[in-house]
Amino acid sequence: MDEVLSRNGSPAEEPVRAGRLYAKDFWSDENLKYVEPHFRMLKLARIVTRLAEGRTPSLLDIGCGPATLRRLIPPTIEYHGVDIAIHEKDPNLMEADIVSSPITFGDQKFDIVVAQGFFEYVGEYQSQKFDEIARLLAPGGTFIASYVNFAHRKPDIYARYSNVRPIEDFRRDLERNFTIREFFPTSHNWTHTEPNRRLIRAGNMRLNANVPFLTPRLAVQYVLICTAREQASPGL
Repeated sequence: MDEVLSRNGSPAEEPVRAGRLYAKDFWSDENLKYVEPHFRMLKLARIVTRLAEGRTPSLLDIGCGPATLRRLIPPTIEYHGVDIAIHEKDPNLMEADIVSSPITFGDQKFDIVVAQGFFEYVGEYQSQKFDEIARLLAPGGTFIASYVNFAHRKPDIYARYSNVRPIEDFRRDLERNFTIREFFPTSHNWTHTEPNRRLIRAGNMRLNANVPFLTPRLAVQYVLICTAREQASPGL
């Protein structure tokens, strides 16, 4: 992938060279932007809590950054995180290059695997990462992914993204390994940013549904809740 992309899909002031991957020094600073939970993370925390249903599942947070998700989910969920830049020593946090190297956490398997804000940065490794995540799931486990809607009416493509593709292509690749059980936007918004007005945020936080005609153009990002194909029976 060596195509030059623009920030909004047209010739732009800030070209992006697709396929570029960023190392630990970049993520050590970038991850600090996510110490405070943002809208997508708050919504993912609600989804994880619903899926756990008061049980004690194990969870792996891929690209966990400062492990903010851990603060938002019930303590009964056994949280683990892996990232290229870990800021604190913790036996449940592992530092590893999760794009260029296989995603693992020792020999552990997990009831829930979450990868939010991750796949936009994996360059040509997307299919490989899906293969690795499928092997990380315990029997009956659930994989939750997020992905940006690049077909938004006015897309704002972050200059650091190395994996920009239509959601239809993303889904097809995902479905090699997984059955998609639920698929809906993180939010709908006129601009390609998560909502910041209180009432609009509240409505979007509770809406886990696609709206005909509106969703393809106004979805900011998507959430995909999946089960590995050989584990498609109901469960976590």
